[in-house]
Amino acid sequence: YPFLMAPDILLYQTDVVPVGIDQKQHVELCRDIATRFNQLYPDTFTIPEPIMAKSGAKIMSLADPTKKMSKSDENTNAVVYILDDRDTIIRKFKRAVTDSDTCVKYAEGKDGINNLMTIYSCYTGKEFDEIEREFDGRGYGDFKLAVGEVCADSLAPVHARFDELMADKAGLEAVMKQGAENASRAAYRTLSKVKKKLGFVV
Repeated sequence: YPFLMAPDILLYQTDVVPVGIDQKQHVELCRDIATRFNQLYPDTFTIPEPIMAKSGAKIMSLADPTKKMSKSDENTNAVVYILDDRDTIIRKFKRAVTDSDTCVKYAEGKDGINNLMTIYSCYTGKEFDEIEREFDGRGYGDFKLAVGEVCADSLAPVHARFDELMADKAGLEAVMKQGAENASRAAYRTLSKVKKKLGFVV
């Protein structure tokens, strides 16, 4: 998979690649490939930089907070999908695994709460100490509901835009066609440069 990512990045002379912390090594491999090629054939590829969010670079499963949240998880309650409806999102957070404590506090061994605090922080911009003060004296039930609601509220505009786009199939076809043409032109420029430097084109 990392080797497949490299040409997808390099072909379009990418400057920055937004990734989660678990994919940073993929971009590092891509950088190594581009750097080595540029040493042999100067000024061929742009060396991409990985960029990650300050918080939330790795979101964990709602069902098993020791594992990364993954869309391929067989347990649908473990992951929030972008197009989940509001009730489904809130229900999933209400069922999120926590611990036997009742204190909303970021600490070692509190993987479930740490994960929910990270998610809440991403959506609200609040630091962990602010979150701890906000939910001081309140139980996990209140906190999980709040996380679910802020997630659902944040995804609502995405849902609305998705519905709007899906209602205009002709418009989508036009955008895809134009995007394919733009991508093809960009890829052709890079591929031509590579072939010329390798001596495949006279």
